[in-house]
Amino acid sequence: MDDIARLRDEYKDRKGRFAGSNLYSWFNQANLFALHQRQRSILAALKKNKFTALSSLSILEMGCGGGGVLTEYLGFGALPEKLHGVDLLFDRLLHAHHTLPSSGFANADGQSLPFPSQTFDLVLQSTAISSILDPDLRRNICADMLRVLRSPAPASGKPGGMILSYDFWLNPTNPQTRGVRPAEIKQLFPNCQYEFHRITLAPPIARKLAPISWGLCLFLESLKILNTHYLVAIRPKSED
Repeated sequence: MDDIARLRDEYKDRKGRFAGSNLYSWFNQANLFALHQRQRSILAALKKNKFTALSSLSILEMGCGGGGVLTEYLGFGALPEKLHGVDLLFDRLLHAHHTLPSSGFANADGQSLPFPSQTFDLVLQSTAISSILDPDLRRNICADMLRVLRSPAPASGKPGGMILSYDFWLNPTNPQTRGVRPAEIKQLFPNCQYEFHRITLAPPIARKLAPISWGLCLFLESLKILNTHYLVAIRPKSED
């Protein structure tokens, strides 16, 4: 079985496994804690890189699922007609389209994104790369994410676009995933500048502590040693 077929089967299996579960619900305290902390980190990265006028930006998410992450960007100021997403599973795209009817969605595996080169100001991926086990497939997908990203144009004063990658570096309990460490990020997205932020308190710890003490979760996450994910801001270097 190739990795694309395995991914389709795995995502369908996850849908069944988590049916009726509130593990990833906003009403789950541990998940809410992780969502809030991730959003704070994303907003800080956007602000640091001067991506604050989101209403003027074209945004693509690779592996958009049901559109949950893209919906968050509406709250950050993005316009729905400038949001786009691609995903392997058609039923998830139907849900995304129902949630964001003015946005554009495509059923694709990410290796050949159905967009012209240099189309987007922001390209997002959230725990999609870690679900891909085949190294060649990873490289192909990341190369196409770079292809559709707007390149720097120093002569015109335009700094170019940015990729925001949020993914874990280790998940020993799930054999259907393989973590993405900083060294691999640099290989997957060559000739770029990188800002690494180690975030997200280990979910098993957060699930135990968040219902008891939000403050203790904040303290432990600030130590970073128990954090399981990296948020990475990736910007192509200028060729001039």
